Amino acid sequence: MEYSLVCHSLYAFWSSPVKKKLILLSIMFLIWVYMLYSCVGYCSTMPSLVVDSYRGKETGSAVGKRTESSRTDLVSRLLAKPQPWEDIETDYEEPSIRTAVSRDLLNNELETDRADDWDEMGGEQKRAPEPSAMSSFSNGSGSKKLPQAIIIGVKKGGTRALLEFLRVHPDIRAVGAEPHFFDRNYENGLEWYRELMPKTLEGQITMEKTPSYFVTREAPARISAMSRDTKLIVVVRDPVTRAISDYTQTLSKKPDIPSFESLTFKNRTTGLIDTSWSAIQIGIYAKHLDNWLQYFPMGQILFVSGERLISDPAGELGRVQDFLGLKRIITDKHFYFNQTKGFPCLKKAEGSSKPHCLGKTKGRTHPNINPEVVQRLRDFYRPFNMKFYQMTGHNFGWD
Repeated sequence: MEYSLVCHSLYAFWSSPVKKKLILLSIMFLIWVYMLYSCVGYCSTMPSLVVDSYRGKETGSAVGKRTESSRTDLVSRLLAKPQPWEDIETDYEEPSIRTAVSRDLLNNELETDRADDWDEMGGEQKRAPEPSAMSSFSNGSGSKKLPQAIIIGVKKGGTRALLEFLRVHPDIRAVGAEPHFFDRNYENGLEWYRELMPKTLEGQITMEKTPSYFVTREAPARISAMSRDTKLIVVVRDPVTRAISDYTQTLSKKPDIPSFESLTFKNRTTGLIDTSWSAIQIGIYAKHLDNWLQYFPMGQILFVSGERLISDPAGELGRVQDFLGLKRIITDKHFYFNQTKGFPCLKKAEGSSKPHCLGKTKGRTHPNINPEVVQRLRDFYRPFNMKFYQMTGHNFGWD
């Protein structure tokens, strides 16, 4: 009897059209709230492409100063470590005083780097968005961490391509613009640096790339002070081709600079190379690597071939994914070769369903350089390349 009364009551309740609609609307509302929360939580972990450095200075300077003071002694001890370098018998001379022309050119190159960094990001707005109700709602999803892996070099080696390729991986979150923390903004402190990073979930890797770190003498000690477990990636390229590409980039912004030949030589008659010019100095990879090995073991540094990144991007990306301890998700199916630009592009970029190639600042046509100058540079770099091959245990085939 009681059972039949309960059944009759439930039937009467459900048969009411108004009550039936209210129940259905409640279910739909709960589903909508769940989907909204899931979507917002995912979006909050997407990489922050760019952050305004001036805003970072305002919000992070106070914390940065406290953090900096606590690390001063440690960094000082690290910087005081000896930096042995076995000289190679060649006409290489350690630059003592840079000429006025070289100083001006170096300043021009720094301006060019910043302009190209802006171009690479497609002119995206650099100011970080103000917190909204939606972002506050998703604050529980993910957190900002200091990078566990950094692409430290080299300039004009293919670092932008590597970073864009890696961003396809769901377990990698990276800053779009170059932070330049360990070379230009170190005084801002680690909290300022952390704020530049995108939010990540458990199991995801935070990354950044700043190619000038590789040739910055203080960078190894500073990164080691942050974390000795940081994984380092260096994209290297034939130093002669790299120097010409470096010059081409500067020339595109400053067409009135001296010729490549005049900048290459201290004395054209004797053929003495001017190593005070950064375009030449960056390519002495063995010397820069020796500095890094004072603070990091070779097993923590991965060397990516800039040439193979073009000819076999999936193969090089496979090595990088293995090095980072990630599943090989980025494969051949993600790439196609762009005949016009002369390098591989992504079939589908991160957060997009459309093909994506690097911007106009990549794939510039190099100026014609006197073959004798090119050969002289190859002779100059050969002993350094041999030393580099020996140190890394890999022959990159530049000679």
